[in-house]
Amino acid sequence: MVKIFGAKPLTENEVRNLERIAGDSNIMLRRRVFYSHRDLDVYLDMYEKGFRCSLYTGRGPSGSTHLGHILPWIFTKWLQDRLGLELFFQMTDDEKFWHDERLDISESNRYAYENILDLAAIGLDHRKTHVIVDSEDIAFLYPIAVKVAKKITFSTQKATFGFTDSTNIGLIFYPVLQISTSFLPSELYKEETYVLIPAGIDQDPYWRIARDIATSLGYPKPSQIHNKLLPGLGPEGKMSSSKPETAIYTTDPPEVGAQKIMRAFTGGQPTVELQKKLGGNPDRCSVYKMYEMLFEDDDTKLLDRYWKCKTGALICGDCKADLASRVRRFLVDFQKRREAARDNIELYLLRTKFEPPKHNMRKPL
Repeated sequence: MVKIFGAKPLTENEVRNLERIAGDSNIMLRRRVFYSHRDLDVYLDMYEKGFRCSLYTGRGPSGSTHLGHILPWIFTKWLQDRLGLELFFQMTDDEKFWHDERLDISESNRYAYENILDLAAIGLDHRKTHVIVDSEDIAFLYPIAVKVAKKITFSTQKATFGFTDSTNIGLIFYPVLQISTSFLPSELYKEETYVLIPAGIDQDPYWRIARDIATSLGYPKPSQIHNKLLPGLGPEGKMSSSKPETAIYTTDPPEVGAQKIMRAFTGGQPTVELQKKLGGNPDRCSVYKMYEMLFEDDDTKLLDRYWKCKTGALICGDCKADLASRVRRFLVDFQKRREAARDNIELYLLRTKFEPPKHNMRKPL
């Protein structure tokens, strides 16, 4: 993916530099869950020089969130906490409506507000977290979007996103809004603001266009740091809403989440006897990846689990049972925080804190 998109692999020096500035270590950096970037070094340099910096990421609200969705948000919280950064979070309810013929705009809008509860449950600071709901906050984006749209041709859209003559106009226009949000902090603060976007590398095409046109519009180029996608609980592929059985949702009853883990695909052998004799393959095991990417902070314990699996000293059933217990506890605690935030959603909304940016309007003749 790094080769396809032309991004840079995250180096040990860059990881150490970020952790030095943050004053803390992070498993997603150490284990290269976040593994590539664009101009992370430039962003950190601007941060240290005292330039205004912020974070930006988002969510396409077409349903409940699962662990794969919140993985980059957990890292975003770490950045917010350690660097004291404000976060602009885009809920693209419009894009999901245009993308899915079965989805009504009122339904995707409702999911946007449900997903805000997950941001609160993660612990993102509402004083520094500003949620844009596209269908309701277009006044914030449109003054920027008209300038962005003028810089992008239909040919670029087709080449970048694979649009065809039968693609609806909403989807063709939508990337303009996602690109515009990366420039929104500069408009709101009325000063040059450097933006770092923690997200899956599948979102990178938007930012390639944003970086191509940023300088001509007078904005800093947005920087990115890309994460690997959390594998699903099946034999292949990422955790996906299109295959609910492969995903642990934040709204799953804790026992249901635990049961999904117990049914998950592993890298183990067909029988206990063969497992003890031949060992398993943690490198292709969805259960081990859950430990590696989210559920085991201790590097020594993770390595011990890896080699016990490889040598057959650890049986898949025992490994699953341990993870199921952790997932159950996680869901219990997460859902308590989620429900506690239900009456405070407005604290996260951008429109309660900022006025929309405006064009420099000429006076009437």
